[in-house]
Amino acid sequence: MDFQQLADVAEKWCSNTPFELIATEETERRMDFYADPGVSFYVLCPDNGCGDNFHVWSESEDCLPFLQLAQDYISSCGKKTLHEVLEKVFKSFRPLLGLPDTDDDAFEEYSADVEEEGPEADHPQMGED
Repeated sequence: MDFQQLADVAEKWCSNTPFELIATEETERRMDFYADPGVSFYVLCPDNGCGDNFHVWSESEDCLPFLQLAQDYISSCGKKTLHEVLEKVFKSFRPLLGLPDTDDDAFEEYSADVEEEGPEADHPQMGED
């Protein structure tokens, strides 16, 4: 995928997140992203012909530790798309952006459903007494 196509993917991704694509550098194949309150990172895109992966980094000391999840994901087996990488970065930064962690929400909803079913299952037994 050429760099302009990657930039288009990034722009589309930004429309669904708090991030903005604030700079692109085609020669370095770099895209810089920013979201309030001061969350920034950049992505280096691999060249078409070589087997390199995407690379994510932040020049902000506050943001860098949160990128570990995305960096581990990128270095794991298999080729990743830019959209997959950006989604993982977004998930990594959710706490910094003041957003709930999506996995935790799903778990809490599941737990709440299970708890609600428990007392209902006891009702027929109470009626029999």
